[in-house]
Amino acid sequence: MKAGTAASIIAFTYLHRFQSQLAGQCALEVVSDEETGGKYGTRYLLEEDEGKEMWRGDCVLNAEPGGLGSIRFAEKGTLRMTFVVETLGGHGAYLHRDEGAIRIVTRLIERLIGLETLRGEGVDPDLEQYVERADVRAVANNIMGEGAAASMLKPTVNIGTISGGVKFNMIPSSCTFEVDIRLPLGLKAETILSAIDDLLSDIPEASYTVQAAASNPAASSPIEHELVALIQRNAEMVGGITPLPIVSLGATDCKHFRYRGVPAYTYGSSPETMAERDERVSVREFLQTIRVHTLAAWEYLGGPA
Repeated sequence: MKAGTAASIIAFTYLHRFQSQLAGQCALEVVSDEETGGKYGTRYLLEEDEGKEMWRGDCVLNAEPGGLGSIRFAEKGTLRMTFVVETLGGHGAYLHRDEGAIRIVTRLIERLIGLETLRGEGVDPDLEQYVERADVRAVANNIMGEGAAASMLKPTVNIGTISGGVKFNMIPSSCTFEVDIRLPLGLKAETILSAIDDLLSDIPEASYTVQAAASNPAASSPIEHELVALIQRNAEMVGGITPLPIVSLGATDCKHFRYRGVPAYTYGSSPETMAERDERVSVREFLQTIRVHTLAAWEYLGGPA
């Protein structure tokens, strides 16, 4: 979001310079804590800040990396959990007495991955049909890699960290691992937690806690919205490509606005190198993000043609 933040600041600067020509108001929000759920960032502004009504606004334009061929109108939810397995432990040659925490964890992880077969319920049939369209799936796969389209409507289970054992010739008495489960639209955390309780019914050595501050449900905004049309028209004018609305696999602060009924959309540079070594965006895509954000916001706020 470094490039996205810079793009938002520059776009806001342009709008601020000519604010007297605008019929509406624009607020710039730059906060921390997005990676860990937003409790002390966007959530604070929307729930506790004295200017919370101003921060909510009528709609949101976000510059997170989404790829210039897409507009993110929805995002999957998150369920972050910490699992702990504790056993007696002992000498590595005495496995007949205790198999050890790490071997139990390997079995448990395989069971958790099986949760990826679950599906959401109560999703708007029109929305589900839209996400399954060939052109929408092609955009998702092109931007996020082959297989991304299939992930838009199913949960995924990532084992992010794991720690256990003291020495190679000792049976580990404890093992801790953290899980990041991404929830598609319609799949609630309660459904996943109930399934996990069933998975643990024959593993008394295992327990878990939910990282509540970093866990949030999936959320979406209407595909048919004035801001979506403005982004599409200006993206076509600036870059020659009309972006299609798709579901984001990753989380953004847009969810906190969506929970409160405020339509929120993301348009930004490619996420191709996100969270990798040498994370970067192209100058061309960075500049296009600035231009499209500025022009779309200008039109939405009633700026003269």
